[in-house]
Amino acid sequence: MDLTDQAEELLESLFTATRDNPGAAVAISRLPEAAAPEVIEELLTASLIARHDESLALTETGRAEGEGILRRHCLAERLLADVLDVGEDLVEEAACRFEHIIRRGIDDRICTLLGHPKFCPHGTPIPPGPCCLENLESALPVVAPLADLSPGASGRIAYIHTKERATLDKLIAMGALPGAEVSVIQTFPSYVFQVGQTQVAVDRPIAESIYVRVGQPAAPAPRRRRRRLGLRDHAGPRRRG
Repeated sequence: MDLTDQAEELLESLFTATRDNPGAAVAISRLPEAAAPEVIEELLTASLIARHDESLALTETGRAEGEGILRRHCLAERLLADVLDVGEDLVEEAACRFEHIIRRGIDDRICTLLGHPKFCPHGTPIPPGPCCLENLESALPVVAPLADLSPGASGRIAYIHTKERATLDKLIAMGALPGAEVSVIQTFPSYVFQVGQTQVAVDRPIAESIYVRVGQPAAPAPRRRRRRLGLRDHAGPRRRG
């Protein structure tokens, strides 16, 4: 479906505003400047929205379209931030432009390349696409959770996504910062990785929160005394270091 950029932005705004309340109407006065009369008319003609006095609501088709637009916007942000290293101050503006040239099919390829990210750099949940549900692995992910990497894999931390402030503070204190080089040493019974001169052992939930920009496999680092986060290992015997 071919829409103007302004129409896509309005659909995205409507979907975001009603994401947790499907079928709800949003007052036109609360919508961005994209809610110009000609833009509203474009979406009404396409049967993507319904008008109720001075409010707008998404139709079923419009909701699906809005969800797809938000997904492309979030994937554009992740691509710009994690692969192209675009600065945080430019990501939002660049993504707003980039999302309009990403089409269906291409977004799934980008998503697969990025390792099916679940959140944008600002923490917004990314709507899953067919590739996420099918878990396509036709291409090596550029960014992947540390939990998905094999021993010997290495790269740089792209970002950390966790709602636990204490966990984030501990990882930062140990040097697990975006941009830091990491090497995976083992994945069982706990996940052990090298960051700087420190080896860190974590459980799976923490390993899933550390997203790594994958590089070429590296030889395992020499064994060192591990610094733990106070987290229990997976079930299984502990190895002596």
